[in-house]
Amino acid sequence: MANDNQSVLGVTLQLARWIAGLTYKDLPARARDVVRLAIFDTVGCGVYGYQTPWTQALLKWVQASGGKGRARVWNDAQPTLRAADAAMVNGTSAHAFELDDYHNAKLHPGAVVIPAALALAEEHNVSGERLVTAIAAGYEVMIRSSLALEPSAARLRGWHLTGACGPFGAAAACAVLLGLDAERTAWALGLAGTQGAGLWAFNADGAMSKRLHAGKAAHSGVLAAELAALGFTGPTQIYETGDGGFLKAFSDKSNVAPLTHELGKVYHLDAVSIKPYSCCGSTHAYIDAALQLRSRLGGQWDAARPVQVGMSKVVDVQCGFDYAPSSALNAQMSLRYCLAAALNDGQVLPAQFSEEKMHDPALGKLAAHLELVDDPALDKLYPVHFAGWVAAKKGNDWMRVDILDPTGSLAAPMDAAAVSRKFAGNNPQLAVDKIAAVALHMEKHTARELIDLLTPVTVARAAA
Repeated sequence: MANDNQSVLGVTLQLARWIAGLTYKDLPARARDVVRLAIFDTVGCGVYGYQTPWTQALLKWVQASGGKGRARVWNDAQPTLRAADAAMVNGTSAHAFELDDYHNAKLHPGAVVIPAALALAEEHNVSGERLVTAIAAGYEVMIRSSLALEPSAARLRGWHLTGACGPFGAAAACAVLLGLDAERTAWALGLAGTQGAGLWAFNADGAMSKRLHAGKAAHSGVLAAELAALGFTGPTQIYETGDGGFLKAFSDKSNVAPLTHELGKVYHLDAVSIKPYSCCGSTHAYIDAALQLRSRLGGQWDAARPVQVGMSKVVDVQCGFDYAPSSALNAQMSLRYCLAAALNDGQVLPAQFSEEKMHDPALGKLAAHLELVDDPALDKLYPVHFAGWVAAKKGNDWMRVDILDPTGSLAAPMDAAAVSRKFAGNNPQLAVDKIAAVALHMEKHTARELIDLLTPVTVARAAA
């Protein structure tokens, strides 16, 4: 449980002072590199996600509200929206197809923090250095907020931590962009925290609500910072207060220490993972293992071959359900389906989540054939390591592949070239090299310059 109120009094203000005082010069080189690559990856995810029905439905709803502003939707030159609304649409599109980055604190920071920061930065035309600083602050605050909850415990209570912790990250980033002082930054954190939500009920039927969590968190963070700038107060003990505080409300095993421990010295954002596969990050180690087994055993996969899969408790609850075709999200969250696609097709990309593929009887049969095995050793590793193993029988012997950290993690990172290939593969209509030249040197550019390259008019002109 969280410590008593007296011992943690002031932690929200401590965090607010750090955010308000953070400068570009304070950021280590590694943190700057992570932010630039995250910007590049996230806008690629967002442009791809723009075409999805859930993003289009949300955009239609936002347009109907008539709110006008100076922030744009990625991949759409019109309309210009209020920053909060643009952040909500872009956040939903970035999280729209399970391509966006994640952290082992069990959340997706990029799809929340970057849409919020880019929208407000475009509206106010701030410098690239301030934008990078703001995103670093947002990632760090969002990740630390989840770590303070003890992510597995909060997840097992049913929270989707992207929605619960995301408003803090977006508010922190926006506070930096608006130049809020420590007091108003604390108000922004308080206003953000009181909006945090996101329930895992989407898994019951593969509903679209998960897609909304990132976008709504981005919207909430922009709203919180803008209200604080106008003098609208928020609780300055949002994390630590005993009655209604974030830590006590969201977790039975919360611990205030991760919020400020070595703050400014250790950057948890350094451990953000970039996704090579279009599905839940908790399945990625298993996909790596399955692909290795497929390569070693060679040829088309024998659907009758016995396969065992080691499971931690959290991954079993989250992704171990029996697969039945319904929605793309249902398939993307299903370990059984993702492994069947990896073994049968040799890839788990957006193409594997088409209606035709998801209803393929052969994939459904293979998914049902997999034997999931409880492994307490994995419980001890998770979520510090998103580990997993897959074993397949060859003759009378078993061949097993263990993965401690999946492709895209800090232990097996994807570099800018790999992200470029991912970006171009999902968005062949875009001038990816031009986008990379801006995003990977963001300090020399502005949000407006980057977003210019994401609009259809600019894409057509660049291709001419």
